[in-house]
Amino acid sequence: MTEGLKRTPLFEVYGNYDAKIVQFAGWEMPIEFKGITEEHKMVRSSAGIFDVSHMGEIEVKGKDAEAFCQKICTNDISKLEDNQILYSFMCYENGTVVDDILVYKFSRDDFMLVVNAGNISKDYEWIVNHATGYEVDINNVSDNIGQVAIQGPKAEAILQKFTDIDLSEIKFFYSLRNVDIKGINTIVSRTGYTGEDGFEIYCEAKDSVKLWKLILNESPEEDILPIGLGARDTLRFEANLPLYGNELSDEITPIEAGYGYFVKLDKGDFIGKEALRVQKSEGLKRKIVGFELLDKRISRHGYEVYLENDKIGIVTTGYQSPTLQKSIGLALIDAQYAALGNEIYIDIRNKKVPAKIVSRNFYKK
Repeated sequence: MTEGLKRTPLFEVYGNYDAKIVQFAGWEMPIEFKGITEEHKMVRSSAGIFDVSHMGEIEVKGKDAEAFCQKICTNDISKLEDNQILYSFMCYENGTVVDDILVYKFSRDDFMLVVNAGNISKDYEWIVNHATGYEVDINNVSDNIGQVAIQGPKAEAILQKFTDIDLSEIKFFYSLRNVDIKGINTIVSRTGYTGEDGFEIYCEAKDSVKLWKLILNESPEEDILPIGLGARDTLRFEANLPLYGNELSDEITPIEAGYGYFVKLDKGDFIGKEALRVQKSEGLKRKIVGFELLDKRISRHGYEVYLENDKIGIVTTGYQSPTLQKSIGLALIDAQYAALGNEIYIDIRNKKVPAKIVSRNFYKK
Protein backbone atom coordinates (compact mmCIF):
# COMPACT_ATOMS: atom_id res chain seq x y z
CA MET A 1 0.00 0.00 0.00
CA THR A 2 1.25 3.49 -0.81
CA GLU A 3 2.17 5.22 2.44
CA GLY A 4 -0.80 6.93 4.09
CA LEU A 5 -3.37 5.93 1.47
CA LYS A 6 -6.56 4.08 2.40
CA ARG A 7 -8.21 1.16 0.59
CA THR A 8 -11.86 0.16 0.42
CA PRO A 9 -12.94 -3.40 1.30
CA LEU A 10 -13.18 -4.07 -2.44
CA PHE A 11 -9.54 -3.25 -3.19
CA GLU A 12 -8.67 -6.96 -3.16
CA VAL A 13 -10.90 -7.71 -6.16
CA TYR A 14 -9.87 -4.80 -8.41
CA GLY A 15 -7.14 -6.90 -9.99
CA ASN A 16 -9.68 -9.50 -11.12
CA TYR A 17 -11.20 -6.84 -13.39
CA ASP A 18 -7.97 -5.28 -14.77
CA ALA A 19 -8.41 -2.08 -12.78
CA LYS A 20 -6.00 0.81 -13.27
CA ILE A 21 -5.38 2.25 -9.78
CA VAL A 22 -4.83 5.94 -8.95
CA GLN A 23 -4.64 8.09 -5.83
CA PHE A 24 -7.88 9.94 -5.11
CA ALA A 25 -8.75 11.98 -2.00
CA GLY A 26 -6.40 9.90 0.14
CA TRP A 27 -7.52 6.56 -1.30
CA GLU A 28 -6.21 4.01 -3.81
CA MET A 29 -9.11 3.71 -6.23
CA PRO A 30 -9.77 2.37 -9.75
CA ILE A 31 -9.75 5.14 -12.36
CA GLU A 32 -10.91 2.71 -15.06
CA PHE A 33 -11.40 -0.97 -15.89
CA LYS A 34 -12.12 -1.33 -19.62
CA GLY A 35 -11.68 2.36 -20.43
CA ILE A 36 -13.42 5.59 -19.45
CA THR A 37 -15.37 6.09 -22.67
CA GLU A 38 -16.60 2.49 -22.85
CA GLU A 39 -17.62 2.55 -19.19
CA HIS A 40 -19.38 5.91 -19.60
CA LYS A 41 -21.40 4.67 -22.56
CA MET A 42 -22.26 1.44 -20.70
CA VAL A 43 -23.88 3.41 -17.87
CA ARG A 44 -25.81 5.60 -20.31
CA SER A 45 -27.10 2.59 -22.28
CA SER A 46 -27.37 -0.25 -19.75
CA ALA A 47 -25.77 -0.28 -16.27
CA GLY A 48 -22.54 -0.09 -14.31
CA ILE A 49 -21.47 -1.00 -10.79
CA PHE A 50 -19.31 1.42 -8.80
CA ASP A 51 -17.26 0.93 -5.64
CA VAL A 52 -18.20 3.97 -3.54
CA SER A 53 -17.09 2.54 -0.21
CA HIS A 54 -14.64 5.44 0.09
CA MET A 55 -17.58 7.75 0.82
CA GLY A 56 -18.16 8.51 4.50
CA GLU A 57 -21.16 7.82 6.73
CA ILE A 58 -21.78 9.80 9.91
CA GLU A 59 -24.69 8.88 12.18
CA VAL A 60 -26.58 11.58 14.07
CA LYS A 61 -28.93 10.11 16.66
CA GLY A 62 -30.82 11.33 19.68
CA LYS A 63 -33.66 13.56 20.84
CA ASP A 64 -32.32 16.65 19.05
CA ALA A 65 -31.09 14.90 15.89
CA GLU A 66 -33.56 16.62 13.54
CA ALA A 67 -33.04 20.08 15.05
CA PHE A 68 -29.27 19.66 14.90
CA CYS A 69 -29.28 18.55 11.26
CA GLN A 70 -31.48 21.56 10.49
CA LYS A 71 -28.85 23.81 12.10
CA ILE A 72 -25.88 22.48 10.11
CA CYS A 73 -27.63 22.03 6.73
CA THR A 74 -28.66 24.66 4.20
CA ASN A 75 -31.63 22.61 2.94
CA ASP A 76 -34.86 22.19 4.93
CA ILE A 77 -34.60 18.99 6.95
CA SER A 78 -38.05 19.53 8.48
CA LYS A 79 -39.64 18.63 5.11
CA LEU A 80 -38.27 15.08 5.18
CA GLU A 81 -40.46 12.02 5.68
CA ASP A 82 -39.05 8.91 7.34
CA ASN A 83 -36.72 7.08 4.90
CA GLN A 84 -36.51 10.13 2.62
CA ILE A 85 -33.17 11.61 1.50
CA LEU A 86 -32.18 15.23 0.94
CA TYR A 87 -29.21 16.79 -0.85
CA SER A 88 -27.72 19.66 1.13
CA PHE A 89 -24.64 21.71 1.89
CA MET A 90 -22.92 22.27 5.17
CA CYS A 91 -21.44 25.76 5.13
CA TYR A 92 -19.01 27.84 7.12
CA GLU A 93 -20.18 31.11 8.66
CA ASN A 94 -18.92 32.96 5.55
CA GLY A 95 -21.16 30.85 3.29
CA THR A 96 -18.46 28.75 1.63
CA VAL A 97 -18.85 24.98 1.64
CA VAL A 98 -17.64 22.53 4.28
CA ASP A 99 -19.07 19.72 2.14
CA ASP A 100 -22.03 18.70 0.01
CA ILE A 101 -23.85 15.76 1.57
CA LEU A 102 -26.83 13.44 1.43
CA VAL A 103 -29.04 13.46 4.53
CA TYR A 104 -30.87 10.18 5.20
CA LYS A 105 -33.76 10.49 7.66
CA PHE A 106 -34.79 7.14 9.13
CA SER A 107 -36.80 8.74 11.94
CA ARG A 108 -36.92 12.03 13.84
CA ASP A 109 -34.08 10.86 16.10
CA ASP A 110 -32.07 8.81 13.57
CA PHE A 111 -30.17 10.36 10.65
CA MET A 112 -27.23 9.33 8.48
CA LEU A 113 -25.07 11.90 6.66
CA VAL A 114 -23.19 10.64 3.60
CA VAL A 115 -20.10 12.79 3.05
CA ASN A 116 -17.27 13.01 0.52
CA ALA A 117 -14.30 10.66 0.86
CA GLY A 118 -11.65 13.35 1.21
CA ASN A 119 -13.67 15.24 3.82
CA ILE A 120 -14.62 12.50 6.30
CA SER A 121 -12.31 13.51 9.16
CA LYS A 122 -12.80 17.24 8.57
CA ASP A 123 -16.59 16.90 8.40
CA TYR A 124 -16.80 14.72 11.50
CA GLU A 125 -14.73 17.18 13.53
CA TRP A 126 -16.74 20.15 12.25
CA ILE A 127 -20.07 18.44 13.03
CA VAL A 128 -18.98 17.44 16.54
CA ASN A 129 -17.67 20.96 17.23
CA HIS A 130 -21.10 22.44 16.42
CA ALA A 131 -23.13 19.99 18.51
CA THR A 132 -22.81 21.91 21.79
CA GLY A 133 -26.22 22.31 23.40
CA TYR A 134 -27.85 19.54 21.37
CA GLU A 135 -28.74 16.14 22.79
CA VAL A 136 -27.22 14.04 20.02
CA ASP A 137 -24.83 11.13 19.56
CA ILE A 138 -22.54 11.58 16.57
CA ASN A 139 -20.61 8.59 15.25
CA ASN A 140 -18.32 8.23 12.25
CA VAL A 141 -19.20 4.70 11.07
CA SER A 142 -17.46 4.97 7.70
CA ASP A 143 -14.99 2.15 8.34
CA ASN A 144 -17.81 -0.28 9.16
CA ILE A 145 -19.80 0.30 5.97
CA GLY A 146 -19.26 -0.79 2.38
CA GLN A 147 -21.18 0.89 -0.42
CA VAL A 148 -21.67 -0.04 -4.07
CA ALA A 149 -23.81 1.82 -6.58
CA ILE A 150 -25.61 0.42 -9.62
CA GLN A 151 -26.43 3.09 -12.17
CA GLY A 152 -28.07 3.03 -15.58
CA PRO A 153 -31.41 2.42 -17.29
CA LYS A 154 -31.22 -1.34 -16.55
CA ALA A 155 -30.21 -0.86 -12.88
CA GLU A 156 -33.60 -1.82 -11.42
CA ALA A 157 -34.02 -4.93 -13.58
CA ILE A 158 -30.51 -6.14 -12.71
CA LEU A 159 -30.76 -5.60 -8.95
CA GLN A 160 -34.31 -6.96 -8.77
CA LYS A 161 -33.02 -10.45 -9.54
CA PHE A 162 -31.23 -10.55 -6.19
CA THR A 163 -34.01 -9.47 -3.79
CA ASP A 164 -37.67 -10.19 -3.08
CA ILE A 165 -38.30 -6.52 -2.21
CA ASP A 166 -40.15 -4.70 -5.00
CA LEU A 167 -37.55 -2.10 -5.94
CA SER A 168 -40.06 -0.09 -7.97
CA GLU A 169 -41.60 0.94 -4.63
CA ILE A 170 -38.40 2.77 -3.61
CA LYS A 171 -39.04 6.26 -4.96
CA PHE A 172 -36.34 8.69 -6.12
CA PHE A 173 -34.46 10.06 -3.10
CA TYR A 174 -35.90 7.48 -0.71
CA SER A 175 -34.30 4.51 1.03
CA LEU A 176 -35.30 1.20 2.58
CA ARG A 177 -33.51 -0.58 5.41
CA ASN A 178 -33.17 -4.32 5.98
CA VAL A 179 -33.29 -5.25 2.31
CA ASP A 180 -32.10 -8.85 1.96
CA ILE A 181 -29.86 -9.35 -1.07
CA LYS A 182 -29.13 -13.09 -1.23
CA GLY A 183 -28.49 -13.25 2.51
CA ILE A 184 -26.73 -9.87 2.81
CA ASN A 185 -28.55 -7.31 4.99
CA THR A 186 -28.47 -3.91 3.27
CA ILE A 187 -29.85 -0.40 3.05
CA VAL A 188 -30.94 0.36 -0.52
CA SER A 189 -31.49 3.94 -1.68
CA ARG A 190 -32.30 5.53 -5.02
CA THR A 191 -30.33 8.73 -5.64
CA GLY A 192 -27.36 8.54 -8.03
CA TYR A 193 -24.51 10.68 -9.33
CA THR A 194 -24.70 9.98 -13.06
CA GLY A 195 -27.91 11.48 -14.40
CA GLU A 196 -29.36 7.96 -14.73
CA ASP A 197 -31.67 5.86 -12.57
CA GLY A 198 -29.93 3.68 -10.03
CA PHE A 199 -29.38 2.48 -6.50
CA GLU A 200 -26.87 2.70 -3.67
CA ILE A 201 -26.43 -0.45 -1.57
CA TYR A 202 -24.98 -0.09 1.92
CA CYS A 203 -23.81 -3.19 3.76
CA GLU A 204 -21.33 -4.24 6.43
CA ALA A 205 -17.81 -3.73 5.11
CA LYS A 206 -17.08 -7.46 5.40
CA ASP A 207 -19.96 -8.23 2.97
CA SER A 208 -18.79 -5.85 0.23
CA VAL A 209 -16.79 -8.36 -1.80
CA LYS A 210 -19.58 -10.95 -1.67
CA LEU A 211 -22.10 -8.32 -2.85
CA TRP A 212 -19.85 -7.09 -5.69
CA LYS A 213 -19.08 -10.59 -6.97
CA LEU A 214 -22.70 -11.68 -6.68
CA ILE A 215 -23.98 -8.89 -8.91
CA LEU A 216 -21.19 -9.09 -11.50
CA ASN A 217 -20.86 -12.89 -11.65
CA GLU A 218 -24.59 -13.52 -11.98
CA SER A 219 -25.33 -10.77 -14.52
CA PRO A 220 -24.44 -10.86 -18.24
CA GLU A 221 -21.40 -8.73 -19.13
CA GLU A 222 -23.42 -7.04 -21.85
CA ASP A 223 -25.77 -5.72 -19.12
CA ILE A 224 -23.36 -4.44 -16.45
CA LEU A 225 -19.65 -3.64 -16.08
CA PRO A 226 -17.48 -2.34 -13.22
CA ILE A 227 -17.02 1.43 -13.54
CA GLY A 228 -14.06 3.50 -12.35
CA LEU A 229 -13.71 7.05 -11.07
CA GLY A 230 -12.96 8.40 -14.55
CA ALA A 231 -16.40 7.59 -15.96
CA ARG A 232 -18.01 8.51 -12.64
CA ASP A 233 -16.64 12.02 -13.16
CA THR A 234 -17.61 12.38 -16.83
CA LEU A 235 -21.12 11.07 -16.06
CA ARG A 236 -21.75 13.45 -13.14
CA PHE A 237 -20.30 16.35 -15.11
CA GLU A 238 -22.58 15.83 -18.13
CA ALA A 239 -25.55 15.80 -15.70
CA ASN A 240 -24.40 19.13 -14.12
CA LEU A 241 -23.72 17.53 -10.74
CA PRO A 242 -20.95 19.20 -8.69
CA LEU A 243 -17.71 17.72 -7.38
CA TYR A 244 -16.28 19.00 -4.12
CA GLY A 245 -12.89 20.54 -4.84
CA ASN A 246 -14.03 21.60 -8.31
CA GLU A 247 -17.43 23.36 -8.34
CA LEU A 248 -17.67 23.50 -4.52
CA SER A 249 -15.01 24.30 -1.92
CA ASP A 250 -14.17 26.35 1.14
CA GLU A 251 -13.69 29.27 -1.28
CA ILE A 252 -16.94 28.90 -3.28
CA THR A 253 -20.50 29.29 -1.99
CA PRO A 254 -23.44 27.14 -3.18
CA ILE A 255 -25.04 30.24 -4.71
CA GLU A 256 -21.93 31.07 -6.76
CA ALA A 257 -21.82 27.43 -7.84
CA GLY A 258 -25.39 27.66 -9.14
CA TYR A 259 -27.01 25.41 -6.54
CA GLY A 260 -28.96 28.02 -4.60
CA TYR A 261 -32.07 25.85 -4.84
CA PHE A 262 -30.61 23.75 -2.02
CA VAL A 263 -30.15 26.80 0.22
CA LYS A 264 -33.44 27.55 1.99
CA LEU A 265 -33.13 31.10 3.29
CA ASP A 266 -36.79 31.04 4.38
CA LYS A 267 -36.20 28.35 7.03
CA GLY A 268 -34.88 28.90 10.57
CA ASP A 269 -31.31 29.78 11.42
CA PHE A 270 -28.47 27.66 10.01
CA ILE A 271 -24.72 28.07 9.86
CA GLY A 272 -23.78 30.42 7.02
CA LYS A 273 -27.32 31.74 6.51
CA GLU A 274 -26.55 35.43 6.99
CA ALA A 275 -23.58 35.44 4.61
CA LEU A 276 -25.60 33.60 1.95
CA ARG A 277 -28.57 35.94 2.43
CA VAL A 278 -26.33 38.97 1.91
CA GLN A 279 -24.68 37.42 -1.15
CA LYS A 280 -28.04 36.65 -2.74
CA SER A 281 -29.48 40.11 -2.00
CA GLU A 282 -26.41 42.01 -3.21
CA GLY A 283 -25.97 39.90 -6.35
CA LEU A 284 -23.13 37.65 -7.43
CA LYS A 285 -19.68 38.92 -8.34
CA ARG A 286 -18.79 35.56 -9.90
CA LYS A 287 -20.64 32.44 -10.97
CA ILE A 288 -20.12 29.05 -12.57
CA VAL A 289 -21.09 28.80 -16.24
CA GLY A 290 -21.10 26.08 -18.86
CA PHE A 291 -19.04 26.46 -22.00
CA GLU A 292 -18.30 24.67 -25.26
CA LEU A 293 -14.90 24.94 -26.89
CA LEU A 294 -15.02 26.04 -30.52
CA ASP A 295 -12.24 23.69 -31.62
CA LYS A 296 -11.24 20.11 -30.81
CA ARG A 297 -8.95 20.80 -27.84
CA ILE A 298 -9.93 19.78 -24.30
CA SER A 299 -9.96 22.05 -21.25
CA ARG A 300 -9.03 20.80 -17.77
CA HIS A 301 -9.62 21.74 -14.16
CA GLY A 302 -7.46 24.75 -13.26
CA TYR A 303 -7.07 26.22 -16.76
CA GLU A 304 -7.46 30.01 -16.84
CA VAL A 305 -10.35 31.78 -18.56
CA TYR A 306 -9.88 35.06 -20.44
CA LEU A 307 -11.84 37.81 -22.14
CA GLU A 308 -9.27 38.92 -24.70
CA ASN A 309 -6.23 39.70 -22.47
CA ASP A 310 -8.03 39.96 -19.14
CA LYS A 311 -8.22 36.91 -16.89
CA ILE A 312 -11.84 36.51 -15.74
CA GLY A 313 -11.93 33.08 -14.12
CA ILE A 314 -10.86 29.47 -13.97
CA VAL A 315 -12.09 26.13 -15.35
CA THR A 316 -13.58 23.89 -12.62
CA THR A 317 -14.19 20.83 -14.86
CA GLY A 318 -13.48 20.13 -18.53
CA TYR A 319 -13.87 17.06 -20.75
CA GLN A 320 -14.57 15.74 -24.19
CA SER A 321 -18.14 14.59 -23.54
CA PRO A 322 -18.50 10.90 -24.50
CA THR A 323 -22.26 11.35 -24.95
CA LEU A 324 -22.34 14.66 -26.81
CA GLN A 325 -19.01 14.27 -28.66
CA LYS A 326 -18.18 17.88 -27.80
CA SER A 327 -15.45 19.53 -25.73
CA ILE A 328 -17.37 21.14 -22.86
CA GLY A 329 -16.65 22.47 -19.41
CA LEU A 330 -17.65 24.44 -16.34
CA ALA A 331 -15.85 27.61 -15.25
CA LEU A 332 -16.07 30.04 -12.35
CA ILE A 333 -15.94 33.49 -13.94
CA ASP A 334 -16.74 37.15 -13.26
CA ALA A 335 -20.54 37.37 -13.28
CA GLN A 336 -20.65 40.37 -15.62
CA TYR A 337 -19.39 38.15 -18.47
CA ALA A 338 -21.64 35.16 -17.75
CA ALA A 339 -24.47 35.68 -20.27
CA LEU A 340 -25.37 32.75 -22.53
CA GLY A 341 -23.77 33.07 -25.95
CA ASN A 342 -20.82 35.21 -24.80
CA GLU A 343 -17.45 34.26 -26.24
CA ILE A 344 -14.60 33.59 -23.82
CA TYR A 345 -11.12 32.10 -24.19
CA ILE A 346 -9.58 29.14 -22.38
CA ASP A 347 -5.79 29.17 -21.96
CA ILE A 348 -4.70 25.70 -23.11
CA ARG A 349 -0.90 25.30 -23.10
CA ASN A 350 -0.36 29.03 -23.60
CA LYS A 351 -2.82 29.28 -26.49
CA LYS A 352 -6.11 31.12 -25.96
CA VAL A 353 -8.77 28.85 -27.42
CA PRO A 354 -12.22 30.37 -28.15
CA ALA A 355 -15.27 29.02 -26.36
CA LYS A 356 -18.95 29.92 -26.10
CA ILE A 357 -20.97 30.11 -22.88
CA VAL A 358 -23.83 27.59 -23.04
CA SER A 359 -26.43 26.07 -20.74
CA ARG A 360 -25.03 23.82 -18.02
CA ASN A 361 -27.76 21.26 -18.74
CA PHE A 362 -25.44 19.33 -21.04
CA TYR A 363 -27.28 16.01 -20.73
CA LYS A 364 -30.83 14.95 -19.95
CA LYS A 365 -32.21 11.42 -20.00
